[in-house]
Amino acid sequence: MNFFLRTSFINSVFLNRTVRIDLLAPAKNQKEMSRELLLIQDGQDLEKMRFSSLLRNNTAAGERFICVGVHAGVDRIQEYGVAGIPDYMQRGSKAGLYTQFILNELLPLVKLQSGYSTFTKYHTLGFSLGGLMSIDMALSHPDLFHSAAAFSGAFWWRSRDINDGYEDYRDRILHAKVRTLNANKSQRFFFQAGKLDETADRNGNGIIDSIDDTLDLIKELKSAGFSDKYINYLEIEDGAHNVATWGRVLPTYLDWLLQLQ
Repeated sequence: MNFFLRTSFINSVFLNRTVRIDLLAPAKNQKEMSRELLLIQDGQDLEKMRFSSLLRNNTAAGERFICVGVHAGVDRIQEYGVAGIPDYMQRGSKAGLYTQFILNELLPLVKLQSGYSTFTKYHTLGFSLGGLMSIDMALSHPDLFHSAAAFSGAFWWRSRDINDGYEDYRDRILHAKVRTLNANKSQRFFFQAGKLDETADRNGNGIIDSIDDTLDLIKELKSAGFSDKYINYLEIEDGAHNVATWGRVLPTYLDWLLQLQ
């Protein structure tokens, strides 16, 4: 099928920088049906993942989704995080501003450029820190986002250093935030982790931290009232913390999105 790729630049007041976005949508003569929006953090990596070719090969996804890749800036480690709660090194201090950028600057431009004043569903995806940002953004705005996904999500994000009396239950920021939420039972979540994401195992249980942190976050979501049938977890035996692994997972993720009601 035919697509158009439009690259735009937003002079963001919230982030005080110019943000590049890449919008991939069906050609204009294919616009009769309603569309869903897929918002992707770390959009600068999508070309390496051959994302446009993937959409062309997956006709159902290509027809259903308008996809927007948001390029990260040099201040990525400040812009991605948990809104309003920096980590113990004060990283993620602009996560709230990034969310405001998405809601108030990016979405209006996407609607204008795509020709759609609204979308039937909104989805958000991210990798590593971008995954942390995507899950937090969806949880913070449950009336907007139907689903959120994180590949190798940085769910270790913590309020206390490991060597400063750190405790899993108390100090993992997103896990603690989930315990304060009222569940939107219609939200869906997709998590991917790889057994080669890292080697750290802070509790010595033989499971790397990235997998432990992801599984514990899923437990917190279920305890908060999110439905088990709406949470998908994919663990890749030879999956590493890199673009190559995440590109391999994208087809499975798109198939999952297509099954959502």
